[in-house]
Amino acid sequence: MKMMTWITAALLISTPVLADAVPGKDAPNFEVKDASGKTQKLSDYKGKWVVLEWFNKGCPFVKKQYSSNTMQKLQKTYTDKGVVWLTVNSSAKGKEGYVEPTQALADAKERGASPTAILIDTDGKVGHAFGAKTTPHMFVITPDQKVAYAGAIDDNDSADPKVIPQSKNYVAAALDSGLAGKPIATVSSRPYGCGVKYQ
Repeated sequence: MKMMTWITAALLISTPVLADAVPGKDAPNFEVKDASGKTQKLSDYKGKWVVLEWFNKGCPFVKKQYSSNTMQKLQKTYTDKGVVWLTVNSSAKGKEGYVEPTQALADAKERGASPTAILIDTDGKVGHAFGAKTTPHMFVITPDQKVAYAGAIDDNDSADPKVIPQSKNYVAAALDSGLAGKPIATVSSRPYGCGVKYQ
């Protein structure tokens, strides 16, 4: 595909990738239950753009994106365009950010969030497969299951929501370009936020 040629070319001139899921390479497949009890597999979404968003409701960098309604707007904007948005909670039981599945659904409703599904990755298998290091840590996957983007949500690592209007949102930029069949300018960045609370 011409689009993937552009992505590969961009990778060659980008900064070093800090995730295990490498732009231009196959995305790690997974099988995990979501908060509704449904089994979710990345392979089920072949043919669609997919976003994975690592989440911990206690993290101030996550709160930055949700208190400003930024993440909710991204979720709605792109799921309305056919993008699959998977919010991933890899916090282990007893660690900050862990919630039972029913609570995860209730919390999402209260926040006005609208991901396609909330993945309950208590054992951290999905997080480790992708090399997710922070909350939020973002990944954009192409319809042919390649990693198109891996890294931070934007280019400002402050926890203050006031900086968002002046920040460049890497996820939105990647999706806008990808959906239009254009090259993705930034395919990786250094993720920032709270460390994922693995087992």
